[in-house]
Amino acid sequence: MIPLKRIFPVIVGLITVSLFGIIYIQVNWIKNAIVIKNKQLDQRAVEVVDEVRKYFLSHRSNSIQLKFNNQVPINGLTFDMHRPVYQGVADLFSPQDIQKVIVNSLKQHRLDTSHFEFAISGPAPLSGFVSMWRIQTKDFQRLFNLLNQDSLNHVKDYKMVFIPLDPQPTATPEQLFLIMSTQDEIVKQLTMMIIGGVCFTLIIITAFALTIRTMLNQKKLSEIKSDFINNMTHELKTPLATISLAIDAIGNEKVMDNKDKIRYFSGIIKEENKRMNKQVESILQSALLEKDEIGLKLQAMDVHAVIQNTTDNLQLQLASKNGVVDLQLDAINPVIMADDVHFSNVIFNLLDNAIKYSKDNLEVGIQTYNTRKSLFIVISDNGIGMSRDTISRIFEKFYRAHTGNVHNVKGFGLGLSYVKAIVDAHHGKIKVESVVGKGSKFTLEFPQE
Repeated sequence: MIPLKRIFPVIVGLITVSLFGIIYIQVNWIKNAIVIKNKQLDQRAVEVVDEVRKYFLSHRSNSIQLKFNNQVPINGLTFDMHRPVYQGVADLFSPQDIQKVIVNSLKQHRLDTSHFEFAISGPAPLSGFVSMWRIQTKDFQRLFNLLNQDSLNHVKDYKMVFIPLDPQPTATPEQLFLIMSTQDEIVKQLTMMIIGGVCFTLIIITAFALTIRTMLNQKKLSEIKSDFINNMTHELKTPLATISLAIDAIGNEKVMDNKDKIRYFSGIIKEENKRMNKQVESILQSALLEKDEIGLKLQAMDVHAVIQNTTDNLQLQLASKNGVVDLQLDAINPVIMADDVHFSNVIFNLLDNAIKYSKDNLEVGIQTYNTRKSLFIVISDNGIGMSRDTISRIFEKFYRAHTGNVHNVKGFGLGLSYVKAIVDAHHGKIKVESVVGKGSKFTLEFPQE
């Protein structure tokens, strides 16, 4: 089996390359789709103008009427002209009619009807002389000038299509110019595709991040469990070795005749057996916590009495560190509903940690006080303290803080995870404050409603 340390970078590398590949393909696909949609839009715009042309050709009977006049007044002058009088689309249809026809054609081709400009150029009436714009909409001239000047940076989202309305060799034909917005159309047609592509890409990125996070957690958990197994082996091996030695000693003929020595070695076996039972019990409690199978037997309990009993039981450990406990039990109402065994273990574990992770001349402070709905217990010490990283992980199962110059700190890393679980089971809260080299402070809050 390939170790996780070796395969982890390979998996991360492969997923990263795949992710960038997918993003690259998505971007190129969107670019190509925009080009294709632009070409389709060009074709549809031409079809719109051609349909408008066909409409006008089919709906006028006299767009070009041949009228022969002897005298034709033009600009105050009278001309003797025997020539046809030209009447085209611009003469027979109003701008509103032309606009309606264009709008209907745009709708049929599913194009935007809110952003377009149009104009008709052709010969002036009566004279047949060319007049540039017979009809034009409000913003047509500005866009037309920009397009003709190749100012595409300003009008890159517009396109112009023009086509003769009635080409004939004897007259300058009318031409319909249509300038329409392309950006909205492309956005409308590609919005769902782009949103879908972005969403699926984000899902892949999220899955990638979760995969990496899970693998890192598994790697960390594997290391923690390895440390736990090593600690457990050491913790169980020591009392077993002591028991083995005590049994061998009892089997010695010189000891068998000495009741005091038998009593002494029996006491050692009993104490080491208790020690092993306690360690096994902590592991079993951890298993119950993991399954959320903590069975609490709630009853009214005096917190001050529990604190006092626990500190009395730890006097020997405190003496080994020249430790003193300062009790400030100021809570007016020290009674809460709690499980006697589990709550006592919480206080014991916190005080035991304060003793284990400390130097000589230990000072422990225990303070209680009430608020309107809660009881607070504050346990502080002047021990080695904890870093921010340690504080963020201190309630993790199997996690053990680095002890620096403090050696031979025994345990499985289950004490504080157990404390957190029991406090949560009592609907309480726990907060940690600590400074490296100065000590730590645990604040517990329990409801009293």
